[in-house]
Amino acid sequence: MIFKKIVATLLLLGAVSAPSAHAETNKMTIGTGVDPAFSAFYVADKMGIFKKNDLDVDLKTGPSGSAMVGLLIQNQMQGAFGAEQAGILNSTLDPNVSVIAEGAALQRWFAIVGRNLESLDSLKGKRIGVARGTGSEIFWLALVDKLGLNVKDYDVIQVDAPEMIAALERGDIDAYSAWEPWVSKGLAAIPDTKILRDNEGVIEGRVYFYVNDGWVKANPEAAKRFTKSLVEATAAINDKPEEATRIIASFLKLDEEMLSGMMKKIRFDVRLDQQSIDNLVIGAKQLEAAKKLRKPVDWQQFVKPELLRSVAPDKVNFTAPQ
Repeated sequence: MIFKKIVATLLLLGAVSAPSAHAETNKMTIGTGVDPAFSAFYVADKMGIFKKNDLDVDLKTGPSGSAMVGLLIQNQMQGAFGAEQAGILNSTLDPNVSVIAEGAALQRWFAIVGRNLESLDSLKGKRIGVARGTGSEIFWLALVDKLGLNVKDYDVIQVDAPEMIAALERGDIDAYSAWEPWVSKGLAAIPDTKILRDNEGVIEGRVYFYVNDGWVKANPEAAKRFTKSLVEATAAINDKPEEATRIIASFLKLDEEMLSGMMKKIRFDVRLDQQSIDNLVIGAKQLEAAKKLRKPVDWQQFVKPELLRSVAPDKVNFTAPQ
């Protein structure tokens, strides 16, 4: 009888302490590029903000933020930080790829860097490196549209951003369309290079936080803490610029003084406002014009403001595109 009571007690304790089959996970794998615009990820990781919010985050970097967005497909990663086109394109491949907020806006951040060229006019008939599906292509296409250029006048070659400087130095290309730090690094590393045109007056680049929506639905509280971490990391960048710059420079292996100048070109602010949405619409139109979209964007499925609204409701203000 005593044995039966002990067994019953142990079973009861086991039932109380055993984790629920639907228990959330606090583990995440997230990915982005090596670019100061993506600093919220680096700061949240290195300042311990993810950990403070009870998240066990594995941060990975790749050739660009946009390249990492594709890993949200089939939940290979749970969060990513990249440009407009990457999120839009991957959302048409997997409806679980969703945007939750803009992370930063970039002023004079993109540029056409040319070697032994005097102006944009002298680029005609030459080879230009463009990283397709990234901010590099968004800027290039916006420039073509803004200036009424004929794309047939240029030999556009696919080159990932980290390879552009070496390709220019070898003479494989005559110019490239890129963002910082590849603009400043190229100018510093290669003689006879100059900026032929930057993005001022053409387009204000933006980068966005993306998630796997299936993971969010299975882990709503963890997803909320992830969003809260991004808001807190962005606040730290703005409120503690010197400390943040040291952390980011160390992570990116950049000269701190050079990075400090770059940081002044970025507006760090987690938001989802009308300008955020308008830039996404521009990206969608570019992809549609290039016949790269498999199907129309499902804006209701793609844009998910609920997470940001739950932690910073004043940062959400837009009319959804039709």
